[in-house]
Amino acid sequence: MTESAPDPARPLAGLTVLDLSRVLAGPYATQILGDLGATVWKVERPGSGDETRAWGPPFVGGASAYYLSVNRNKRSAALDFNDPLHHAAIVRAAARADVVVENFLPGALAGFGLDAATLRRANPALVVCSITGYGQDGPYASLPGYDAVMQGFVGLQSVTGTPDGPPLKVGVALIDVLTGGVHSLVNVAQSALSTGAPARRHGNAHPTIVPYQTFAAADGLFVLAVGNDGQWARVCEAMGEPERAAHPRWAKNPDRVLHRAEVVDWLAGRFAAEPREAWLARFRAAGVPAGAVREVHEALADPALAQRGMVAPHVLADGSRTPLMALPWQADGQRPPVVRTPPALGQDTAAFLAEFGPPSVQ
Repeated sequence: MTESAPDPARPLAGLTVLDLSRVLAGPYATQILGDLGATVWKVERPGSGDETRAWGPPFVGGASAYYLSVNRNKRSAALDFNDPLHHAAIVRAAARADVVVENFLPGALAGFGLDAATLRRANPALVVCSITGYGQDGPYASLPGYDAVMQGFVGLQSVTGTPDGPPLKVGVALIDVLTGGVHSLVNVAQSALSTGAPARRHGNAHPTIVPYQTFAAADGLFVLAVGNDGQWARVCEAMGEPERAAHPRWAKNPDRVLHRAEVVDWLAGRFAAEPREAWLARFRAAGVPAGAVREVHEALADPALAQRGMVAPHVLADGSRTPLMALPWQADGQRPPVVRTPPALGQDTAAFLAEFGPPSVQ
C-alpha cells in the first residue's frame, strides 16, 4: 500500500493520506506530506478533476503549470461520491488511512457520510484536516473562499501597494499557502490592535523599520534591509560617511522612523549615482542585508537553486519534460525526491479500487 523509503529525507514513509482537496491550499499541504514520504491518494471528480488542471495557459503536456506546482508525489483516483462502489472504496480507504485532508464547505461531506465524525467511528486514530475560508462555525462559515477574496476580506490588500495607490493583492496566493488569513497579518494586525489606528500602505518600505525598502541605483533596483542600529552604522561606513550613524535624528531606529523622509532622501540620492552591483558589493562586504530586485525567471535561473537541488528537470507521465520545484528543506543533507510526477487525471483509479474497493471490484 505504501512505498518504503528508508532515507531521512522521507520520514513519513509508511503513512497513508487520503486527499479530498483541490485547488491550492489542500493540494499544497498534501504535496508536502507526499514529498516527505507519505502515500497520497488524490481523489478527483471524474471527467474534470481538480479545477487547477484547467487553470492555464501555460500547459505542459496537457497539464497546467498551476496544477503541476502542487501535485507531485501523489496518485490520482477519479471517483464519484454518488457511485456506491466508489463511495465504499473511499470509506474503506479512510478506515485504513492515517490522515484525511479536505477543503469542502462545512457540512458538505456529511451529506455523503464522509465527514470527520463518521469516518472516525471506523478509524478513531484518523487525523482529519479541514481547510475552510471562514472556519467551521460563525456567520460566514457557509461562504466559499478563494485567496483573492480572502486577501481583501482580512485586510491584506489594504496594506499592499503604494500609499497613494489602490489596495493590491499579493502576486502569489499567499493566504492559500499560509492559511490563517487574519493571523498571517502578524505585526501589522498587532499594531492595529495596540494603537486602534488603521494600518497604512507603505509600498516597498516598512512601517516600523528605516531603512528597510527598495532603492534605485543608477542601473537597477535593490533592497536594503537594515534590521538593527549596528547594521545602520555599517551602512554609513560602507557609504563613506560613518558620522551619519551618530546623527541625533538617525542614530536609533525609532528616530529614523520618525525622520523617515530625510533618511530615505539622503540614501536615494547617493544610490542613484552608482551602479547597483557596486552598492551590493559594499554591503555584502559590510555584512548588511541587501539584494537585487529580480524577475522571477532571473531568480529561478540562479545557479544556486540548481546546485542546492531546488529546481530539477522531470519527465511527466505523458513524456513531457519540465523542471519542478523541490521542498526548501533538507534532512541530513538530502532533499526529498520527486518519486512520482504530478499524475494524469484518474491514472491510479484502478489501483485505488483494487486496494480499497469492496470485494466485488477487487
